[in-house]
Amino acid sequence: MKNILLLFCLLVSAGSFAQEWGSIDKNKLTMREVAPIWPGCESESSAERDNCFNNKLATHIAKNFKYPAAEYKNNIQGRVVVTFVVNEKGLIDIKSVTGGNKGLQEEAKRNIMSIPEMAKPGMLAGKPRAIEYTVPITFKTGK
Repeated sequence: MKNILLLFCLLVSAGSFAQEWGSIDKNKLTMREVAPIWPGCESESSAERDNCFNNKLATHIAKNFKYPAAEYKNNIQGRVVVTFVVNEKGLIDIKSVTGGNKGLQEEAKRNIMSIPEMAKPGMLAGKPRAIEYTVPITFKTGK
């Protein structure tokens, strides 16, 4: 009886753990990446943490947005695409910055690099994993 109870507890705990990082479907194990956790989003459920991350990222970019003075004065506009990674330590690493001119690219890079360290890094199968993001930032003077 003890063995059956132990086996049942093991299966229940393994089943609940598997839901966090993957699922088993028809004898095929599927791994699911878990997004990094932005500071302040720790207490949310998994889906809410993802939404919280996206909201905090958008808020951060908008709050820290500064149009470079020279580009604004010369009416230089454009869309800059920043690809970055939240590494295994929860820190930001820029992979690439494209579009716009050098001044707009530098500002977009500065904005993304000012993202705070994550409360927890991204995870895959319960282990820290670098997660890549691509963010477009549009610079318009309104002139």
